[in-house]
Amino acid sequence: MADALSVIPAAVLRNLSDKLYEKRKNAALEVEGIVKQLASSGDHDKITAVINLLTNEYTYSPQANHRKGGLIGLAAATVGLTSEAAQHLDQIVPPVLNSFSDQDSRVRYYACEALYNIAKVVRGDFIVFFNQIFDALCKLSADSDANVQSAAHLLDRLVKDIVTESDQFSIEEFIPLLRERMNVLNPYVRQFLVGWITVLDSVPDIDMLGFLPDFLDGLFNMLSDSSHEIRQQADSALSEFLQEIKNSPSVDYGRMAEILVQRAASPDEFTRLTAITWINEFVKLGGDQLVPHYADILGAILPCISDKEEKIRVVARETNEELRGIHADPGEGFHVQAILSVARRHLSSEWEATRIEALHWISTLLNRHRAEVLSFLNDIFESLLKALSDPSDEVVLLVLEVHACIAKDEKHFHQLIVYLVQNFRVDNSLLEKRGALIIRRLCVLLDAETVYRKLSAILQEESDLDFASIMVQALNLILLTSYELANLRDLLKKSLFNDAGKNLFLSLYTSWCHSPMAIISLCLLAQAYQHASSVIQSLVEEDINVKFLVQLDKLIHLLETPTFAYLRLQLLEPGRYIWLLKALYGLLMLLPQQSVAFKILRTRLKTVPSYSFSGEQFKRLSSGNAFSEVNHFGGSEILEDGMNEDQRNVRNGINFASWLQQFERVQQQHRVHSKSQALSRYNSTSSAKVQEAQTAEEPRRPSPVPDMNRPPSRSSRRGPGQLQL
Repeated sequence: MADALSVIPAAVLRNLSDKLYEKRKNAALEVEGIVKQLASSGDHDKITAVINLLTNEYTYSPQANHRKGGLIGLAAATVGLTSEAAQHLDQIVPPVLNSFSDQDSRVRYYACEALYNIAKVVRGDFIVFFNQIFDALCKLSADSDANVQSAAHLLDRLVKDIVTESDQFSIEEFIPLLRERMNVLNPYVRQFLVGWITVLDSVPDIDMLGFLPDFLDGLFNMLSDSSHEIRQQADSALSEFLQEIKNSPSVDYGRMAEILVQRAASPDEFTRLTAITWINEFVKLGGDQLVPHYADILGAILPCISDKEEKIRVVARETNEELRGIHADPGEGFHVQAILSVARRHLSSEWEATRIEALHWISTLLNRHRAEVLSFLNDIFESLLKALSDPSDEVVLLVLEVHACIAKDEKHFHQLIVYLVQNFRVDNSLLEKRGALIIRRLCVLLDAETVYRKLSAILQEESDLDFASIMVQALNLILLTSYELANLRDLLKKSLFNDAGKNLFLSLYTSWCHSPMAIISLCLLAQAYQHASSVIQSLVEEDINVKFLVQLDKLIHLLETPTFAYLRLQLLEPGRYIWLLKALYGLLMLLPQQSVAFKILRTRLKTVPSYSFSGEQFKRLSSGNAFSEVNHFGGSEILEDGMNEDQRNVRNGINFASWLQQFERVQQQHRVHSKSQALSRYNSTSSAKVQEAQTAEEPRRPSPVPDMNRPPSRSSRRGPGQLQL
């Protein structure tokens, strides 16, 4: 210090700490001249002493004016050193950088001014301190004092100029510093960072693209900034990088894809659009690099397909088609299970379009990698079954196509039908709302006969009698009304004439026994009219309940549809189809006379021509004994279609007598079950009353257990046609 005091006059040192700026400025000019003389004489020891004096006695002084004077003095000393300043930068720069965090805003301002002047002198030699200077400028860019901010901006521009022309700048050392600050929320800092990214990217010798994954997430984060200017700057930088990616032969798509996937789920609309646009380009350009990331990319695309913003939806759909169009093998890193997992997860999306595309992906994977998909079937099967309850018909139809594709082999076909029946049992609304659609579509996709045979076989073993009855009624209605099952109906019409029809008839018969009306419908369809009449005659009082009459009403209306046109035409020959007539009259007798169905059927039967009867037959018909004996045509006893009396119980190998017994056994099970349910309900409602009824009167005889399934009767002597609904 003594050397410095001997070199610098006391008046200069005193003015350097004066409160007036002009005096400090003049003192700094004096210091500049002194240092310049020392430098020309090569006396660097005294120069070091001067710098130490300015640093220790001034820049680190507790007095603000001393600190201001010290900063001006250090800048002046650097100017005086000119080309020789580089060797003293280790002494000069640190105290200036330290002053950037001074509590006094004027000191911070003079620190900016001092470093600006120092940088102008040393230029490229300044780079060794770049990281510390960058850190200081980053903080000053958000300074609370506008003058300090302005001074920092001037210094920032100068530093950028120096960096762009320097060949000593190390991007590898700078990137960690940049990455640490990319998630700062301060708008001034964000502008500062984007500015530096843009400048460095413009330098040909600096490969910012290679380090893009390190700060890409931060740039995307800025797209949702409240400042329009920051959003615009970030978008501009991203657009420039995307263009560079398109023109670059070597890009790390993998790391960036992970960032884009996360940003595609951003709540900010502009961020989502930018992210999905980048993903779209990556899918087109990435090639093999992206194969391991397909599952993550798909997870980002599927929600965007249902985005509320149309631009995002359009880009997402295009990207989805591009991705699905790429054929990749598991050996190349293509993870079938991961893709399936993503598709399964989005089957529960609240958006229909997303669920549809998820199903398209499962279907695509089944077509390309069937063996792999089936090996992971347990992971998705439950979700596919739940999707059958989807409110969208389009989704349900696609799910059925996927199920049909899975069920091409017997094992999975059986599994599908079993699970389907289980779901119908558990979820009654599924059977009610979607049952017809599901069954009809499966019949188209998997062959109607195969589907109905399998359903019938499963229902034969069904222990829940109520469900079995409901399910059979639903299947029977679909069979009678769906155009998809026209070939199945045609086959059943030949049940009495060929083996294929007979086998189908018998395969359905056992399960159809759960519903009297289903059996009657099946017999009418198969033209087994005598057996239909026998089934009707076998019905007892318990069978004819409200549910039965509702089903009978539906059948009567169905008899007027084109499905049963052949049956109505057969009524033109009542003498030949006498058992058909008897069956229809039997149904008529079971209907309440005031019902619409009764009037429809009676009107139809009135149109049956009487001219086809012989005189004797007409008398019997008129007297009500038309069915007491067989009819005679040409001297031989015939029933319908010329059947001899000996063949009454067997046609085409079908022993109708034994099948009638089967029907009666199943119906007896239903009667016992109904009585058990009725008794249980009666006991539960009456037990409380019985316990409370404690009187001295003689206990009254308990009332008979009511049949809850039978409508109340008007009279014990009413006829079958007078049942009350």
